[in-house]
Amino acid sequence: MIELMIVVAIIGVLAAIAVPMYGSYVEKSRRTDGKAKLMQVAQSLERCFTTLSAYNNNNCDVVTGGAVADVSDENFYAVTATTLTSTAFTLTATPQNAQANDTDCTTLTLDHLGQRAATGANSGECW
Repeated sequence: MIELMIVVAIIGVLAAIAVPMYGSYVEKSRRTDGKAKLMQVAQSLERCFTTLSAYNNNNCDVVTGGAVADVSDENFYAVTATTLTSTAFTLTATPQNAQANDTDCTTLTLDHLGQRAATGANSGECW
């Protein structure tokens, strides 16, 4: 009986360590969804700038009513343009749905110069 209790205690300790680590790993892996969508929207805006000489042109496939609003492929991030002018843009990806509890990286940003930034408790690890 004592051996069984020791095994149960060991399993409990391992589970207490493994479950939070797994959750953190899942959040980190989901960030690639937001990063990929930021890069995709930025590429579309650059293509727009090349052909139409403006980032905020409504003829651009990602611009609607002078704004950008999109959702990542896996629906973990909402992507918006916090700055969108004819010569500059800043895109922000905000976690949503299952990723909404990600406090390490609360937002990911990318601008027209390719500069990347993030906010959150561990923002240095986001990109």
